[in-house]
Amino acid sequence: MNLESFWFMAKATVQSSSFHAQISSARTIHGPITIKNKKCFCNRSWTAVKLIDLLFDFKAVMEILNEEQLTAIETLLPDLYPQSLQVYGYIFQKNRVKSDHMDVLVDRWPDFRIVLIRPLREKKEDLFKDIYVFSKDGEILKKLFLETDIIDWQNYLCLGVDLCYAEIVASIAATRGATGSNVAVCHMLRLEDPSHLPQVDSSTVAISSLEESHISLVNETWKFGEGEHSLSFIKNLICHFPTCCILDANGHPVAWILTYAYCAMGMLYTRPEHRRKGYAKILISAMSKRLHAQGYPVFCFIEEENQPSYRLFTSLGFKEDPSYRAAWFHFN
Repeated sequence: MNLESFWFMAKATVQSSSFHAQISSARTIHGPITIKNKKCFCNRSWTAVKLIDLLFDFKAVMEILNEEQLTAIETLLPDLYPQSLQVYGYIFQKNRVKSDHMDVLVDRWPDFRIVLIRPLREKKEDLFKDIYVFSKDGEILKKLFLETDIIDWQNYLCLGVDLCYAEIVASIAATRGATGSNVAVCHMLRLEDPSHLPQVDSSTVAISSLEESHISLVNETWKFGEGEHSLSFIKNLICHFPTCCILDANGHPVAWILTYAYCAMGMLYTRPEHRRKGYAKILISAMSKRLHAQGYPVFCFIEEENQPSYRLFTSLGFKEDPSYRAAWFHFN
């Protein structure tokens, strides 16, 4: 029985016990399916009996946005800043750069309440990529986590959410048997107009972009680097998104900054022997102007305990909305 036939039959005879008996031995369905002309994702195998519930109640189904919808949602999310800025960044990149393979899912369209960014996990190193969730309502988010398997709680998982939902995430993880902890709580700092950046003298340094040969160097110095497991993650950033570095006399990078797949600047680093030369300010200023010129939102995340970086970015005009902080969790 194909799905369209099943939908027609279910709609007409959902109360029929003989119908349930007829379909109880039907094959299970897993992965992308189409229900009512909507591409959805079932993250577990469901019998046709289970699909009856899905056809009449979409609580357990998230819709994967197509290209037209992705273009549309990019125009809607700025009205929901700062909470929506990270998912906006993912979608901004996805609409322009075909690098990371990811699905953007919503609970309903166009009146979405939840947007979930989920990278496709095709290789072992893909486990390193974050899943991020934006939600307008904590109860709806809780229902999503409880009533669906849209997130795999059994394997390694890095999950990013608004800090206000941290207790919900911790509770659901415990219910699902996932072990882990809160890894980082971050300020989100934005720069709306780079033309107001303070003047920074970069005339004495050589500014360039990182190259593929620099992947190992960045990986070794990144706080969250995981050896070979994070190499492909960093390679993707260097090969597909804006980077900026300062070179020494031999053409070797001594300071650098990258752009994450969600548009935020990050991985700012200066080699110890080259610190206190103002390189970080030069890089932030150069990268901010470049991102802004290309239409990117200009923002970054700073861990709560990293006060030197917080002072550095705010001294350059970056501002924080006190109503929002981001949290990341690692499980399993």
